[in-house]
Amino acid sequence: MRPQEAVERALALSRSDDCIVIADESSTANLRWAGNTLTTNGVTRSNRLTVIALRDTADGVAAGVVSRSAVAAGGIEELVRAAEADAAGNEDAEDAAPLITGAPSAAGWDDDPAETGIGVFEEFAPALGEAFAAAQAGDRRLYGFANQMLTSTFLGTSAGLRLRHDQPTGLLELNAKGAGGSAWAGTGTRDFTDVDVAALTGDLAGRLEWGERRVDLPAGRYETILPPSAVADLMIYLYWSAGAQDAQDGRTVFSAPGGGTRVGEKLASLPVTLSSDPAAAGLECAPFVVAHASSRESSVFDNGLALGATDWISRGTLTSLTQTRHSAERTGLPLTPPVDNLAMTGPDGGASLEEMVARTERGLLLTCLWYIREVDPQSLLLTGLTRDGVYLVEGGEVVGAVNNFRFNESPVDLLSRLTEVGETGPTLPREWSDYFTRAAMPPLRVPDFHMSTVSRAT
Repeated sequence: MRPQEAVERALALSRSDDCIVIADESSTANLRWAGNTLTTNGVTRSNRLTVIALRDTADGVAAGVVSRSAVAAGGIEELVRAAEADAAGNEDAEDAAPLITGAPSAAGWDDDPAETGIGVFEEFAPALGEAFAAAQAGDRRLYGFANQMLTSTFLGTSAGLRLRHDQPTGLLELNAKGAGGSAWAGTGTRDFTDVDVAALTGDLAGRLEWGERRVDLPAGRYETILPPSAVADLMIYLYWSAGAQDAQDGRTVFSAPGGGTRVGEKLASLPVTLSSDPAAAGLECAPFVVAHASSRESSVFDNGLALGATDWISRGTLTSLTQTRHSAERTGLPLTPPVDNLAMTGPDGGASLEEMVARTERGLLLTCLWYIREVDPQSLLLTGLTRDGVYLVEGGEVVGAVNNFRFNESPVDLLSRLTEVGETGPTLPREWSDYFTRAAMPPLRVPDFHMSTVSRAT
C-alpha cells in the first residue's frame, strides 16, 4: 500500500475523537571502503506508520501513540486500535492543543514516494576511484563510507490537513592513514553533486604530512582554532539544550537565576548569530512540524505547524528558545519550534581557516571532537576527546602534530570568550552525524580552550 493510502485508511478506520497519522517511506544507498578498496554497496528500503489517537475527556484530551515498521494493509486496523487503547489508558495530555488546520491536499500528495538508488553516486564513485589510486601511490590508505537517505513523509489529520515533505540526507566520511597517523574529513550533502573528493583527500594528505613530526604537549589552556566540524558538534549540543520549558523550570544553562529564562541576555563577546531556516540553501528541511511523540521539546498536537526562519542567538544575544505551543503559553515567549538545521555566522568578511592559521603566533588547530558527554546541565559543561589530528601552529605555520587531549568546555561560556569568527560554510558534525547533518558553521578562535588532561587515544 502506498504511504498516502495508508494514511487515509488509518484515518478512515479511526474511532477516536481526533486522529493524526504519519507515514514515512525511506530508501538508502550506501558505499563503504577500506584500505583503498570498495568493500560493500547496496540499497535498502524501510517504512514506518505512526498513529496518534486523541480522546476527549471531561477536562482535556488524552493521547495514545503507536508506531510500527513495515505495516501491511491488513495490519493498519490493528495499529489504529492499539493507539486508541493507549489513549484510553492515558491521563490528560499536558500539551493538548487544537489540531493544526490548513490545505486539505499538499502539492504532490498523490505522487509516489521519492526514492534514491546507487545512481546517486554516478559522479562521486569515479572520483573516489581516482582518490584510491592517488592514496595508493602516496603510501596512504583511505577508509570511510558514503550514505544517502531519501525519506518521504506524509502527514494527515482528522482536521483535514494533508502535508508531504521529501527529505534527502547525505553524508561522506573519509579517514586517511599513513606515516603521519590518522586524519579525518567529512561533509553533508543532499545529492553528492557538490562533493569535491579531490579537495577532501588532498586536505587529508596534507594533514598526514603535518603528522610526520610529533610534539608532546601537557594539559592546559591553549589558544585554539576550532574548525567548522568541531564548532558544529558544540553548537548542536547547545541547540539541543535550548528547550524553553526546561529553561523556564530552572533546569538548564538558559534558566535565569531568579526564575524564567535568559532570553534577552548577551551571551557572546562577538556579534555571532545562531539560526535555523527550513529554506536555507543547501540545508533545506521540513517546513512544518513532524512529531512522532510528545516530549518536553516536541508535541504531537503541533504536527503540521508551519516553520519559519528563527534566530536563536542574534548578534550575540539570546533571542529564542525551542518552543511547543504549550511551552510558549507557559513562558510567554514567541512560538519558535525547532527546525532540523543550524547555522552560525559572524561579522561580514570572516577569514578562511587557512587565513586564521596564518595569523596565529602559537596555538592549536583541531580536526574534530568525539565522545562528547554532558557534565553539568546548569552550565552546559561538556567533556570529550580530540580525534584524528591536533596540530601545533607556530609563526603562522603548522609545525607538527601533538598528542590528543580530553577537553572540558561549555559552548555557552565559550561564546563569551571568542576572539575571532571565520567564514561560514557547510560542514558535517563528526560526533552527531548520525542525527544531524544539515549545518553551516565558521571556524572559531578561542584564546584559552581548556585541554583538561592528555589522552592516550591514537
